[in-house]
Formats: sequence, C-alpha cells, structure tokens
Amino acid sequence: MTEKEQLTCLVDGEPISLETSLQLAELEAGLRNRIKRDYPQSKVTDYICGHHLLKYRLDHVDAMINADLKQTKKINHKLTKALQSDDYDIIDVNESLTNSLTFGQKVSDEVARFGGSWGFIFIFMFVLLGWMIVNGLHLFGVDFDNYPFILLNLVLSCVAAIQAPIIMMSQNRSADRDRMMAENDYHVNLKSEHELRLLHAKVDHLAQNQVPHTMEVERFQLEILGEIRQELAELRTEKSAATTATRRESHHEDMDHR
Repeated sequence: MTEKEQLTCLVDGEPISLETSLQLAELEAGLRNRIKRDYPQSKVTDYICGHHLLKYRLDHVDAMINADLKQTKKINHKLTKALQSDDYDIIDVNESLTNSLTFGQKVSDEVARFGGSWGFIFIFMFVLLGWMIVNGLHLFGVDFDNYPFILLNLVLSCVAAIQAPIIMMSQNRSADRDRMMAENDYHVNLKSEHELRLLHAKVDHLAQNQVPHTMEVERFQLEILGEIRQELAELRTEKSAATTATRRESHHEDMDHR
C-alpha cells in the first residue's frame, strides 16, 4: 500500500491524496488552532482534505472580519460619544461679561478706557498749561493759585487718588475675562485631547490589526479560490469519467444486442 493510499482526513477519516490535502504543520497558526479546537486529539503531522480545509479557511476569514468590525464599531462608538459630549458648554466670555455689567463697572471701564488714550493726555496737558499760564501771568486778573501752584498739586493728587482705584476695578474685570477664557481653553483642550486619543487608537487599530488582517484575508481568498478551482477540476474529471463510462456501457449493450 502506497503512502498516497494511506493518507486519511482527520475530520471524517476518509482516504485522501497527497495532492489534495495539507498537513497541519503547513497551516497558519490561527487556522491550525481553529482546527485543533474542534479536534483536540489531532497532531501537526495529521492531514486535512481540501474540502474541509476550505470550510475552516472561510470560518477563519469570517472571524477576522467580524473581530475587526467589532473593534472598529467600539472605537467609533467611543469617538461619537466624545464628539457629542456636552459636559461643559463653551461660554461666550464677551457676552457673559457684557450682560453682567453693573453701572459702576461700566463707569470704571469707560474711565480706564479714556484714561489710557491720547485724548486724555492732550486734554490733561492743555488744562495744566492753561492753569499755569493763567495763574503765572495773572491773565484776566486771575491769580487764585500762584506759583508754586499748591492748589494744582492738590487737584492732581486727588485725580490720581480717585483714578487709581477706578482703573484697578477695570483691571479686575480684565482678570475675570482672562480667567473665564483660560477656563474655556482648558475644557476645549481637555476634550480635544480625549478625541485625539480615540483617533490615535483608531489609527493604531487600522495600522496594527485591520490592515494586516485585510492582507491576510486577501491571501486566504486567493487560497480559497485555488481550492475551489481544484475541486471544480476534480468534479469535471469525475463527470468526464462518468460520462465516458456511461458511453462505454451503452456501446457494450449495443454490441450485445447485435
């Protein structure tokens, strides 16, 4: 008895030929483990016929595709949930502060805005020069504040004393604005970082799993097509042999009738 006649399929125990079968040691690890899970007693030296191997290849391809789809769906669900998350609403700082302004805060903002302009500087210089010229030259008989202009110094001190806290109130408003903007930036950055992590996870999944699996699936598809072509060739051969045998029997019957 030859080696070709001694080979049997580990699935159904039917005799198989070496040309139409493969040894478990020649299969990929994932495919081999799938077969060994159904047949624990199998060894790497056992053979499996192409018909049953085709079934296991199809199951292995389906399992890889389903695993990739499941993982992709899981990542997409997390990403969609992160994009739709509204745990924190971004605040329009300008609108919020404008709607909450009191009369005193509006006055402080206007004083600070006017005190930091060239118009204030020009007006202030005009008043100072006018004050000193009028009192120094006694124009129009006016000399209510003679040199060294003690009353002018008192007025300037009072203006500075009043203007300083008003400007500080406006600066406090600017500090509140900066704090709210910083809080907005923090939450935006936090949400963006979470979304970027999910996107990185998706890209890593594509690069490390899905792309290699796609290439492996394509290779399996080529092998499956080859096995299907081989089975079709065997079926054609069997059909041709059966047709030839039928014709011979018909010819013998005709000869016997004659």
